[in-house]
Amino acid sequence: MWNFPACRDLYIPLFLQDMRMYGTILGMALVTFAIRYVLFASAGKVRFSPRFEELLRFIPPAVLAALIAPALLIPQGTGIALGLDNPYLVGGIVALLVGLFWRNLFAVLGAGMGTFWLWKLLSEMLFH
Repeated sequence: MWNFPACRDLYIPLFLQDMRMYGTILGMALVTFAIRYVLFASAGKVRFSPRFEELLRFIPPAVLAALIAPALLIPQGTGIALGLDNPYLVGGIVALLVGLFWRNLFAVLGAGMGTFWLWKLLSEMLFH
């Protein structure tokens, strides 16, 4: 832990190490609570411009795309897989199309997952 020559052989009792860990966790919890409390407490008192409120509507789709795109395009974590042997991408495209046409969450989930599992089974038989 310590890199100084005088402190290298310093013994720190186990209960002090645990207290430092619990103190760190408690500190992080307090900081997280304080940030969220300030935002919720001032929610009704702050007014944004209509243009800014319109821009805020794009945040959830952007975050969702940022979470989903790497899983669809880089399923192995090593490189971009744009071929037909990528069941994640095929299932995602089918789910997107079903969502655009039917706008039904259960249909999107069923079509996306069904296509993924079926394509995974077929791609293992065809491509490997």
